[in-house]
Amino acid sequence: MLKIVSTLESSESIAESKYDPRMPVTYVIDTEEKLIRTSCIGNVTLNEVIAHFRTLERDPVCPDILDVFLDLSETTSLPLSGQISAVAVEISRIKKKVRFNTCAVVATRDALFGMLRMFSVVAGPYFTAIRVFRVASEAEEWLASQNSLAK
Repeated sequence: MLKIVSTLESSESIAESKYDPRMPVTYVIDTEEKLIRTSCIGNVTLNEVIAHFRTLERDPVCPDILDVFLDLSETTSLPLSGQISAVAVEISRIKKKVRFNTCAVVATRDALFGMLRMFSVVAGPYFTAIRVFRVASEAEEWLASQNSLAK
């Protein structure tokens, strides 16, 4: 299994050993499973989220179809509704390079959970299925069950 980790500081994939969890938005791609695990940590801005999508778009190992595990459990910021719409527009923009299938989102804080439920409605058309969870293990279980149904 090939795992590639990238951060916003680089437009190229970097070795997993150089993974820096202090970056606001990081991701790991499991090319065999066609799964991206994205984590947002701390006060994440809209510009950082858009930069993440631009990095992903340029990533030479990014498959053209991916499932998504989005972990926002360590995110301290709260997006505004206009920012949620802007992220959905960015997802739509990159669909020529990468299409997202199933998306499991983990948001433990009440306000963030609510905003991400709004995101699931706004961005829903760009995913086969999307669901927001409060617990990572439930998100993992649901994501695995969706993959089983697809096979």
